[in-house]
Amino acid sequence: MSALATSTFLNSLKAFYPTRKGVGSAVNPWYIVAAVAFSASNRPEGVSEVFRYVLQELPLASQLADRCMIAGKLREAIFKSGLISGYPKAINGLKALHEATPEELRETKIQRDTGLSLTEYEKRGDVFWRSVYGDTADNIQVMLNSIYPDMGWFSKTIGYGITYSNFEILSPLETSYALVASLIAGDTPQQIAWHLDGARRGGATLEEAQAVRKIAMEVASHVGVRWQQGVPEIVS
Repeated sequence: MSALATSTFLNSLKAFYPTRKGVGSAVNPWYIVAAVAFSASNRPEGVSEVFRYVLQELPLASQLADRCMIAGKLREAIFKSGLISGYPKAINGLKALHEATPEELRETKIQRDTGLSLTEYEKRGDVFWRSVYGDTADNIQVMLNSIYPDMGWFSKTIGYGITYSNFEILSPLETSYALVASLIAGDTPQQIAWHLDGARRGGATLEEAQAVRKIAMEVASHVGVRWQQGVPEIVS
């Protein structure tokens, strides 16, 4: 069976994301975006191919901790994206990743603080919620509460409080990238626009946000996703 994601294709995805001046070559989250886009498109084999590619690209002297970090970020990104793409797809993506992961890089413990009350999770979720949505945060919350109060509560408490606001593995910006990738693969333009803006609020430069949009679109298009009304551009 031929590879879904060839080295040439993955090389092109990696090249889309700009290198920040003064940062060097260490920071390029393209693989997070690509893996989530494959997972959200329900092509889990692409997740394992991205993972193997990234491990092969690491320097020979790379420490075990670096490899564990890559595996952990991909697990966490796919898990977080499952609230958008659907957990059946996230399970498929995580299973493919697990099967491609050497024993020493696998995770055996829950990564979240499970001891907080729902009220505490709601407060935590509100902080990230407002950082993502900015001046539109209250209006979006009112809209969710109006269409179904349970949706408003779930989004703030379970989505943002428990699922998204764990930043021990993925940073807030990397989390936004994972959400954008999943939304693009799912063809949900209103939410794509929200979260592209959220990535900008979270510190992404215009060029970086454009690269994330491009990477997710390239992967989704590669596996057959078609957008009914196109994918929103980034305004600024």
